[in-house]
Amino acid sequence: MAPVRIGIVGCGAIAQIQHLPNLAELREEFEVAAVCDCSPSLARAVAGEFGIPVHLSDYRDLLATDLDAVLLCHSDPKTEIAVASLQAGKHTFIEKPLCWTLADADAIVEAAHNFGGTCQVGYMKVYDPAFELARQEVQAMEGTVRFIQVNHLHTDNSHHLAHFRLQRSDDIPEDLRAAQREARRAAVAEALGDVSDDAAAAFFHLAGSMIHDLYGLRALFGQPRRVVSTEIWNEGLGITAMLEYGSGARCAATWVELHNIRQFTETLEVYGDNRGVVLSYPTGFSRGILSTLTVKGVDEDGRAFTTHPEIDWENPFRRELTHFHSCITGGRTCRTPVEDARQDVALIIDIVRRYLAAR
Repeated sequence: MAPVRIGIVGCGAIAQIQHLPNLAELREEFEVAAVCDCSPSLARAVAGEFGIPVHLSDYRDLLATDLDAVLLCHSDPKTEIAVASLQAGKHTFIEKPLCWTLADADAIVEAAHNFGGTCQVGYMKVYDPAFELARQEVQAMEGTVRFIQVNHLHTDNSHHLAHFRLQRSDDIPEDLRAAQREARRAAVAEALGDVSDDAAAAFFHLAGSMIHDLYGLRALFGQPRRVVSTEIWNEGLGITAMLEYGSGARCAATWVELHNIRQFTETLEVYGDNRGVVLSYPTGFSRGILSTLTVKGVDEDGRAFTTHPEIDWENPFRRELTHFHSCITGGRTCRTPVEDARQDVALIIDIVRRYLAAR
């Protein structure tokens, strides 16, 4: 079987650090036929570094080429290009976040439905072997989950990116930068109305970073019954939401930005009557660093135990790409479809609205 011919829109950090190296290793599954970036010099430099034959600066030119699939890594919002890609008959992989508003989510869902092919959202933590083991442990609790906690301490991305030699550019047209700023303003207005700067900042942090925690919670426990409370502080750099699930369990989910501390902590803790599970992730910019899992409990003899299951040495970014390939070529059902991602957009809006309602 011939490799899937794929084009990439957006040549920034996540494309250079994760997707392009992984696609290069998956040469039997994919052929990267073209890259596109609104910075012509960046597209040219990245194409040269990774040996890609075609580099473009207009996504319409990329969609007009002979491609089976498109990977969207460009700056948000992605809705316009996502819809255009699906309308052009391309299997489409959309890096998180899917979008910012429910109207945009509905537009992408409709385009995906009309296309009938694969439209996958880049929710790589669902494909993490440690997450899959954690899900098995949670399922074994059989409805006895009482308390869930997310603790996400996020440092400035520059600390992570300093470890990589990245191609960079400064020739993005100013009109495109202005359009992006306006799109962010319009998204906040549509989703939340006229809100304070701290609420707007929290909205984008939820969509861009804490989204990983929210979709992981949904994959394990479904959509929460309600947002009990939300606290936002430090000009939107601190967020805590209390979520109630149908089983009666509560989740305390916190995200905090620590600009100048070179630390990254992202953990998910799940506690039931007889068992506790602690899942710890590395930064998404890491390569070759595994997530870890700790399981605590009491055995049938009443003795407490702590175990650390071995994690398969697999990059979740690579695993989501091989899943994308199997959906395209083998008709496999997508594990992270846009229809599910729409629920996360709705939850982000609800979390911020709960804060606004309590003010």
